[in-house]
Amino acid sequence: RLKARIMGEAGRRQASARGISATVVRHGDDDAGQVFVVVNRGRDIGFVLLAPTRDYDSGKMVWRRPLGEHPLPEYEVDAHIEKERRIDPDLWVLEIEDHKGEYELDAPLVDF
Repeated sequence: RLKARIMGEAGRRQASARGISATVVRHGDDDAGQVFVVVNRGRDIGFVLLAPTRDYDSGKMVWRRPLGEHPLPEYEVDAHIEKERRIDPDLWVLEIEDHKGEYELDAPLVDF
């Protein structure tokens, strides 16, 4: 498993390389913790929360949408992150400003 700092910074650099603004808005422990990605699709569309997990069959890293596939208002995503932060104080959050829908994940997106 990659360290949280490496995952967070790699995600930020990948987005920036494509001309997409990305910011680490919550910096957890450099070694531990989960890295959430919040995709900001714009105020009119909403926000999508992405969380890394492992595929049950292959063991490879994949992304899931813990709040569902449809964009939500920012306050709903923030409330979920705050709940998770209470469980995992080492949590990282990377926000991607993707109003044009161009951001691409570095692993498959799955729905459980």
